[in-house]
Amino acid sequence: MTIALIVAGIALIALIAVVVGIVDAAHAGAWREIAAQRREQWLSRQPEFHGVDPDAWDED
Repeated sequence: MTIALIVAGIALIALIAVVVGIVDAAHAGAWREIAAQRREQWLSRQPEFHGVDPDAWDED
């Protein structure tokens, strides 16, 4: 009885993992789109450095 309960618990955990993986894969595209929109909004709020070359090293 105890072994059957342990096996059933492991099977339930595996089933939950598969369901979560499928649901996550189904919604991944929507989350990527939301992340891209948020990044675009964040970048538009960042201050721009005028006249500064970000690749140049400071000689001080």
